[in-house]
Amino acid sequence: MILFRRSIVLVLSSCFFFLLTFMDASARTAPGTSTAAPAPSSATTVLRGRASWYGSYFQGRRTSSGERYNRFKYTCAHKTLPFGTRLRVTNVKNGKSVVVRVSDRGPFRHQRILDLSEAAARPLGVVDCGAATVIAEVVADDAPLGPATTPENFATLYAADPNPAAAFTTYSVAPEPSISPADSTARVAATATLLAASTATKAEVITAVESVNCPSGFFIQAGSFIDAANATSVQARIKSLLPEIQVNISQDLVDGRQRSRVLVGQFGERPEAEAVRQQLLVWGIGGLVREVALR
Repeated sequence: MILFRRSIVLVLSSCFFFLLTFMDASARTAPGTSTAAPAPSSATTVLRGRASWYGSYFQGRRTSSGERYNRFKYTCAHKTLPFGTRLRVTNVKNGKSVVVRVSDRGPFRHQRILDLSEAAARPLGVVDCGAATVIAEVVADDAPLGPATTPENFATLYAADPNPAAAFTTYSVAPEPSISPADSTARVAATATLLAASTATKAEVITAVESVNCPSGFFIQAGSFIDAANATSVQARIKSLLPEIQVNISQDLVDGRQRSRVLVGQFGERPEAEAVRQQLLVWGIGGLVREVALR
Protein backbone atom coordinates (compact mmCIF):
# COMPACT_ATOMS: atom_id res chain seq x y z
CA MET A 1 0.00 0.00 0.00
CA ILE A 2 2.82 2.36 0.92
CA LEU A 3 4.65 1.39 -2.25
CA PHE A 4 1.49 2.04 -4.20
CA ARG A 5 1.11 5.51 -2.62
CA ARG A 6 4.77 6.28 -3.37
CA SER A 7 4.19 5.28 -6.98
CA ILE A 8 1.20 7.62 -7.19
CA VAL A 9 3.27 10.44 -5.69
CA LEU A 10 6.06 9.85 -8.22
CA VAL A 11 3.60 9.80 -11.12
CA LEU A 12 1.87 12.98 -9.93
CA SER A 13 5.24 14.71 -9.44
CA SER A 14 6.30 13.77 -12.96
CA CYS A 15 3.05 15.10 -14.40
CA PHE A 16 3.39 18.34 -12.44
CA PHE A 17 6.99 18.80 -13.63
CA PHE A 18 5.95 18.16 -17.24
CA LEU A 19 3.12 20.70 -16.91
CA LEU A 20 5.49 23.37 -15.58
CA THR A 21 7.93 22.71 -18.39
CA PHE A 22 5.16 23.02 -21.00
CA MET A 23 3.87 26.28 -19.49
CA ASP A 24 7.37 27.72 -19.40
CA ALA A 25 7.95 26.82 -23.03
CA SER A 26 4.62 28.41 -23.99
CA ALA A 27 5.54 31.58 -22.11
CA ARG A 28 8.81 31.80 -23.98
CA THR A 29 7.20 31.36 -27.44
CA ALA A 30 4.24 33.69 -26.88
CA PRO A 31 6.21 36.92 -27.38
CA GLY A 32 7.52 35.61 -30.67
CA THR A 33 3.97 35.03 -31.81
CA SER A 34 2.72 38.49 -30.86
CA THR A 35 5.66 40.36 -32.36
CA ALA A 36 5.72 38.48 -35.64
CA ALA A 37 5.43 40.71 -38.70
CA PRO A 38 1.79 41.01 -39.77
CA ALA A 39 0.81 39.65 -43.14
CA PRO A 40 0.78 42.33 -45.81
CA SER A 41 -2.61 43.82 -46.58
CA SER A 42 -4.22 42.93 -49.86
CA ALA A 43 -3.75 45.04 -52.96
CA THR A 44 -6.08 47.96 -53.68
CA THR A 45 -8.46 47.62 -56.62
CA VAL A 46 -8.35 50.78 -58.74
CA LEU A 47 -10.60 51.89 -61.59
CA ARG A 48 -9.69 54.66 -64.04
CA GLY A 49 -12.09 56.15 -66.56
CA ARG A 50 -14.82 58.69 -67.16
CA ALA A 51 -17.55 59.41 -64.62
CA SER A 52 -20.83 61.21 -65.25
CA TRP A 53 -23.75 62.04 -62.94
CA TYR A 54 -27.52 61.89 -62.71
CA GLY A 55 -29.73 64.29 -60.80
CA SER A 56 -33.30 65.39 -60.10
CA TYR A 57 -34.88 63.65 -63.11
CA PHE A 58 -34.23 60.26 -61.46
CA GLN A 59 -35.18 61.37 -57.94
CA GLY A 60 -37.27 58.71 -56.20
CA ARG A 61 -36.95 56.12 -58.95
CA ARG A 62 -36.09 52.59 -57.90
CA THR A 63 -32.50 51.56 -58.60
CA SER A 64 -31.17 48.13 -59.54
CA SER A 65 -30.44 47.39 -55.87
CA GLY A 66 -34.08 47.96 -54.95
CA GLU A 67 -33.57 51.20 -53.04
CA ARG A 68 -34.89 54.48 -54.40
CA TYR A 69 -32.46 56.99 -55.86
CA ASN A 70 -31.80 60.02 -53.68
CA ARG A 71 -29.71 62.71 -55.33
CA PHE A 72 -28.70 64.07 -51.92
CA LYS A 73 -26.97 60.83 -50.87
CA TYR A 74 -23.42 59.80 -51.76
CA THR A 75 -24.11 56.90 -54.12
CA CYS A 76 -23.10 55.76 -57.58
CA ALA A 77 -23.87 53.27 -60.32
CA HIS A 78 -21.33 50.71 -61.55
CA LYS A 79 -21.79 47.85 -63.99
CA THR A 80 -20.51 44.94 -61.88
CA LEU A 81 -19.25 45.89 -58.39
CA PRO A 82 -21.37 44.39 -55.58
CA PHE A 83 -24.03 46.66 -54.13
CA GLY A 84 -22.73 48.35 -51.00
CA THR A 85 -19.12 48.52 -52.23
CA ARG A 86 -17.55 51.82 -51.20
CA LEU A 87 -15.26 53.76 -53.52
CA ARG A 88 -13.08 56.78 -52.97
CA VAL A 89 -13.47 58.66 -56.25
CA THR A 90 -10.90 61.33 -57.15
CA ASN A 91 -11.15 63.74 -60.06
CA VAL A 92 -7.85 63.50 -61.97
CA LYS A 93 -8.07 67.14 -63.05
CA ASN A 94 -8.55 68.85 -59.68
CA GLY A 95 -7.63 66.19 -57.10
CA LYS A 96 -10.98 66.49 -55.27
CA SER A 97 -12.20 63.25 -53.64
CA VAL A 98 -15.47 61.80 -52.36
CA VAL A 99 -16.46 58.40 -50.91
CA VAL A 100 -19.58 56.84 -52.44
CA ARG A 101 -21.55 53.60 -52.16
CA VAL A 102 -22.57 51.46 -55.15
CA SER A 103 -26.38 51.30 -55.24
CA ASP A 104 -27.23 51.00 -58.93
CA ARG A 105 -26.11 49.49 -62.25
CA GLY A 106 -24.64 51.52 -65.10
CA PRO A 107 -23.59 53.61 -66.90
CA PHE A 108 -24.12 51.88 -70.23
CA ARG A 109 -22.99 54.57 -72.68
CA HIS A 110 -19.95 56.60 -73.74
CA GLN A 111 -17.54 54.04 -72.22
CA ARG A 112 -18.04 55.57 -68.76
CA ILE A 113 -17.28 53.65 -65.58
CA LEU A 114 -19.42 55.47 -62.98
CA ASP A 115 -22.62 57.46 -62.70
CA LEU A 116 -22.44 59.61 -59.56
CA SER A 117 -25.34 61.00 -57.60
CA GLU A 118 -25.66 64.79 -57.69
CA ALA A 119 -24.39 65.10 -54.11
CA ALA A 120 -21.28 63.08 -54.97
CA ALA A 121 -20.65 64.82 -58.30
CA ARG A 122 -20.72 68.40 -56.98
CA PRO A 123 -17.62 68.35 -54.75
CA LEU A 124 -15.67 66.72 -57.60
CA GLY A 125 -16.67 69.42 -60.09
CA VAL A 126 -18.41 66.84 -62.28
CA VAL A 127 -21.72 68.73 -62.29
CA ASP A 128 -20.03 71.74 -63.92
CA CYS A 129 -18.00 69.62 -66.36
CA GLY A 130 -20.76 67.14 -67.24
CA ALA A 131 -18.20 64.33 -66.93
CA ALA A 132 -14.64 63.92 -65.70
CA THR A 133 -11.82 61.42 -65.69
CA VAL A 134 -11.55 59.84 -62.24
CA ILE A 135 -9.59 57.30 -60.27
CA ALA A 136 -11.76 55.18 -57.97
CA GLU A 137 -10.33 52.96 -55.22
CA VAL A 138 -12.26 50.26 -53.40
CA VAL A 139 -12.16 51.23 -49.70
CA ALA A 140 -13.34 49.68 -46.43
CA ASP A 141 -17.04 49.12 -45.85
CA ASP A 142 -16.96 51.49 -42.87
CA ALA A 143 -15.29 54.37 -44.73
CA PRO A 144 -17.36 57.53 -44.11
CA LEU A 145 -19.42 58.63 -47.08
CA GLY A 146 -19.01 62.14 -48.45
CA PRO A 147 -16.15 64.51 -49.33
CA ALA A 148 -12.75 63.02 -48.49
CA THR A 149 -9.10 63.96 -48.54
CA THR A 150 -7.09 63.33 -51.68
CA PRO A 151 -5.20 60.01 -51.39
CA GLU A 152 -1.61 60.52 -50.26
CA ASN A 153 -0.49 58.10 -52.96
CA PHE A 154 -2.62 59.75 -55.66
CA ALA A 155 0.32 60.17 -58.05
CA THR A 156 1.32 56.53 -57.55
CA LEU A 157 -2.23 55.28 -58.21
CA TYR A 158 -2.38 57.35 -61.37
CA ALA A 159 1.04 56.26 -62.63
CA ALA A 160 0.33 52.56 -61.97
CA ASP A 161 -2.27 52.43 -64.76
CA PRO A 162 -1.06 49.52 -66.95
CA ASN A 163 -3.05 50.62 -70.00
CA PRO A 164 -3.13 54.44 -70.12
CA ALA A 165 -4.15 54.54 -73.78
CA ALA A 166 -7.46 52.77 -73.06
CA ALA A 167 -10.65 54.70 -72.42
CA PHE A 168 -10.98 52.90 -69.06
CA THR A 169 -9.17 50.21 -67.10
CA THR A 170 -9.22 48.29 -63.81
CA TYR A 171 -6.01 47.27 -62.05
CA SER A 172 -4.51 46.46 -58.66
CA VAL A 173 -1.93 48.46 -56.70
CA ALA A 174 0.05 46.66 -54.00
CA PRO A 175 0.60 48.46 -50.66
CA GLU A 176 3.86 50.35 -50.59
CA PRO A 177 6.53 48.79 -48.32
CA SER A 178 8.61 50.92 -46.00
CA ILE A 179 11.59 52.37 -47.84
CA SER A 180 14.74 54.21 -46.86
CA PRO A 181 15.21 57.94 -47.56
CA ALA A 182 17.77 57.00 -50.22
CA ASP A 183 15.19 54.91 -52.07
CA SER A 184 12.59 57.67 -51.76
CA THR A 185 14.30 59.91 -54.30
CA ALA A 186 14.52 57.10 -56.84
CA ARG A 187 10.87 56.15 -56.33
CA VAL A 188 9.63 59.72 -56.74
CA ALA A 189 11.74 60.14 -59.86
CA ALA A 190 10.36 56.88 -61.25
CA THR A 191 6.81 58.05 -60.53
CA ALA A 192 7.47 61.31 -62.35
CA THR A 193 8.81 59.36 -65.34
CA LEU A 194 5.72 57.14 -65.43
CA LEU A 195 3.48 60.19 -65.25
CA ALA A 196 5.32 61.85 -68.10
CA ALA A 197 5.00 58.70 -70.22
CA SER A 198 1.32 58.13 -69.47
CA THR A 199 0.08 61.71 -69.71
CA ALA A 200 0.45 61.93 -73.48
CA THR A 201 -1.59 58.80 -74.11
CA LYS A 202 -4.29 59.73 -71.58
CA ALA A 203 -4.53 63.29 -72.88
CA GLU A 204 -6.72 62.41 -75.87
CA VAL A 205 -9.18 60.49 -73.71
CA ILE A 206 -9.32 63.17 -71.02
CA THR A 207 -9.37 66.39 -73.04
CA ALA A 208 -11.55 65.27 -75.96
CA VAL A 209 -14.75 65.69 -73.94
CA GLU A 210 -13.55 67.95 -71.09
CA SER A 211 -15.65 71.06 -70.57
CA VAL A 212 -14.07 74.52 -70.73
CA ASN A 213 -15.23 75.00 -67.13
CA CYS A 214 -12.85 72.32 -65.86
CA PRO A 215 -9.47 73.28 -64.35
CA SER A 216 -7.00 74.32 -67.04
CA GLY A 217 -3.87 73.39 -65.11
CA PHE A 218 -1.86 73.35 -61.90
CA PHE A 219 1.36 74.79 -60.51
CA ILE A 220 3.39 74.43 -57.31
CA GLN A 221 3.82 77.41 -55.02
CA ALA A 222 7.22 76.74 -53.47
CA GLY A 223 7.22 79.78 -51.20
CA SER A 224 5.91 83.30 -50.64
CA PHE A 225 8.54 85.79 -49.47
CA ILE A 226 8.60 89.43 -48.38
CA ASP A 227 12.31 89.54 -49.23
CA ALA A 228 12.65 89.12 -53.00
CA ALA A 229 16.21 87.85 -52.55
CA ASN A 230 14.91 84.76 -50.72
CA ALA A 231 12.54 84.02 -53.59
CA THR A 232 15.39 84.36 -56.09
CA SER A 233 17.53 81.98 -54.02
CA VAL A 234 14.77 79.31 -53.94
CA GLN A 235 14.14 79.78 -57.65
CA ALA A 236 17.82 79.23 -58.44
CA ARG A 237 17.98 76.09 -56.30
CA ILE A 238 14.91 74.52 -57.92
CA LYS A 239 16.26 75.32 -61.39
CA SER A 240 19.53 73.59 -60.53
CA LEU A 241 17.64 70.49 -59.32
CA LEU A 242 14.97 70.40 -62.05
CA PRO A 243 16.39 72.27 -65.04
CA GLU A 244 13.68 70.96 -67.38
CA ILE A 245 10.83 72.56 -65.38
CA GLN A 246 9.86 76.21 -65.63
CA VAL A 247 10.27 78.22 -62.37
CA ASN A 248 8.93 81.79 -62.19
CA ILE A 249 8.61 84.49 -59.55
CA SER A 250 5.26 86.26 -59.29
CA GLN A 251 5.01 89.66 -57.59
CA ASP A 252 1.72 90.00 -55.70
CA LEU A 253 0.26 92.45 -53.23
CA VAL A 254 -1.00 90.58 -50.14
CA ASP A 255 -2.50 92.52 -47.21
CA GLY A 256 -0.91 95.67 -48.47
CA ARG A 257 2.58 94.15 -48.63
CA GLN A 258 4.53 93.11 -51.70
CA ARG A 259 5.30 89.39 -51.79
CA SER A 260 7.38 87.30 -54.16
CA ARG A 261 5.89 83.88 -54.88
CA VAL A 262 7.98 81.08 -56.39
CA LEU A 263 5.81 79.23 -58.92
CA VAL A 264 6.99 75.89 -60.29
CA GLY A 265 5.76 74.44 -63.57
CA GLN A 266 2.54 74.46 -65.53
CA PHE A 267 1.00 70.98 -65.21
CA GLY A 268 -2.04 69.73 -67.07
CA GLU A 269 -3.14 67.34 -64.30
CA ARG A 270 -2.83 67.36 -60.55
CA PRO A 271 -0.94 64.01 -60.26
CA GLU A 272 1.90 65.48 -62.33
CA ALA A 273 2.16 68.45 -59.98
CA GLU A 274 1.93 66.17 -56.91
CA ALA A 275 4.80 64.01 -58.17
CA VAL A 276 7.07 67.04 -58.58
CA ARG A 277 5.96 68.45 -55.21
CA GLN A 278 6.96 65.17 -53.55
CA GLN A 279 10.30 65.29 -55.31
CA LEU A 280 10.93 68.83 -54.05
CA LEU A 281 9.97 67.73 -50.54
CA VAL A 282 12.66 65.03 -50.63
CA TRP A 283 15.15 67.86 -51.21
CA GLY A 284 13.74 69.88 -48.31
CA ILE A 285 11.67 72.32 -50.39
CA GLY A 286 8.08 72.58 -49.27
CA GLY A 287 5.24 73.61 -51.53
CA LEU A 288 1.51 73.64 -52.24
CA VAL A 289 -0.24 72.51 -55.42
CA ARG A 290 -2.53 75.26 -56.66
CA GLU A 291 -5.06 75.43 -59.45
CA VAL A 292 -4.59 77.79 -62.39
CA ALA A 293 -7.39 80.35 -62.44
CA LEU A 294 -10.10 79.26 -64.85
CA ARG A 295 -10.95 82.74 -66.05
